[in-house]
Amino acid sequence: MKMQNDVGSPSTPVQPQAQFVTINEEEAGQRIDNYLLRVCKGVPKSHIYRILRSGEVRVNKGRIDQLYRLQDGDVVRIPPVRVAEKSAQVAPAAEFKIIFEDAHLLVIDKPAGVAVHGGSGVSFGVIEQLRASRPDAKFLELVHRLDRDTSGLLLLAKKRSALTNLHEQMRDGLTDKRYLVLVAGDWNNARQHVKLALHKYTTAEGERRVAVQADGLASHTVFSLLRKFPHFALLEAELKTGRTHQIRVHLSASGFAIAGDDKYGDFALNRALQKADNTRGALKRMFLHAHQITFTHPETGNSMTLNAALAGECERFLVSLGKPLNLR
Repeated sequence: MKMQNDVGSPSTPVQPQAQFVTINEEEAGQRIDNYLLRVCKGVPKSHIYRILRSGEVRVNKGRIDQLYRLQDGDVVRIPPVRVAEKSAQVAPAAEFKIIFEDAHLLVIDKPAGVAVHGGSGVSFGVIEQLRASRPDAKFLELVHRLDRDTSGLLLLAKKRSALTNLHEQMRDGLTDKRYLVLVAGDWNNARQHVKLALHKYTTAEGERRVAVQADGLASHTVFSLLRKFPHFALLEAELKTGRTHQIRVHLSASGFAIAGDDKYGDFALNRALQKADNTRGALKRMFLHAHQITFTHPETGNSMTLNAALAGECERFLVSLGKPLNLR
């Protein structure tokens, strides 16, 4: 990405100037609105769409709408924009446990309690911290998302071509994502399909929630029983679709709350789990871990299966439950 500014007269006061940005191969293919939201950090989304509607943003000197997809070599005029003061906080540089990395991909093991990106009361997340720690990275974007309280495998693309390819694989159902999850209750089925349509909404407090609703998006999860304990069961959840909070809502609606789930779980149980008792240790997080993903490498075409070991706090809780019961 190359930038240059409008040149003003040296005898006049310096005014905010428009920038002219030349799009490179890595930036090509994305919509202009998404591009501006990324490069104009701290600018309110409403303002981005206003300058698009007004024609202040130009591509190759012509007007475009928000759906225009950038091409290699396009010259984009970005007008002067004011950054919101609250966005001045700089994300601290941070690295995370790397499961795999090459010139196209970065796969990390995200810890629980860390958001994948800033927003909704979170100043910064994994992506902002990784960008801060890798200032020379030309491109780094999330391929998918994990809930803040979920740990495990998170894919990031280091090239736009890799991001586009992996998004296509996920949209076409060509990836396989699996999670380890501990539920409270007497789970009996060795393998169970849950197909419940999900509707996403926002509460009056601005919190994102999901509910089972007949006219919602079709959603499908397959649960396999791995280990069973007197009051809990360890399951593997296989996502056939990738809806927001899908595993959490499918289990809650089926009568099996995830241990430690503070949105859809058993709140009385969660409070009890905060402290150890004579039958088990303490659990102070949601027991949901993205432990395996299979996909096709976007450059080599090779099939890849990556794994992340169960987070330590979850493994210790399982050990504290004692010997698993015999599976039927």
